[in-house]
Amino acid sequence: MPFKRYVEIGRVAMVNYGEDYGKLVVISDVIDQNSLLMTDAHLQLKRMTLTDYKLEIPQDCQEERLEQGCLVAKFEGSSWGRKLAKRNALAVTNDFDRYKAASAKMTKARAVRTAYNAMKKAAAK
Repeated sequence: MPFKRYVEIGRVAMVNYGEDYGKLVVISDVIDQNSLLMTDAHLQLKRMTLTDYKLEIPQDCQEERLEQGCLVAKFEGSSWGRKLAKRNALAVTNDFDRYKAASAKMTKARAVRTAYNAMKKAAAK
């Protein structure tokens, strides 16, 4: 199975460690096999995760913005972006919100179970 995400100029990556955690950046130059020059900072390769998206930019261009081409919206619409949004939404809930969700889930399960048992009982007759 070949690689699909290469470290290359214009590749969009997400920072997975440090103070910029979760931020989307664009690779603007490769310094060596471990270090990259990004649109905002100089980062190590092990501190980021490559995405499927790539911008066509010149090699020495550092002012390229992610908003060009609605790239942020594309990422948020992907399964990876939706998963991160769901995780962030769950992280900001409090105990009462989690209780309300669990209570609604139990109520729905009870209604489904009641309807299923009624259908099962009617089919047995």
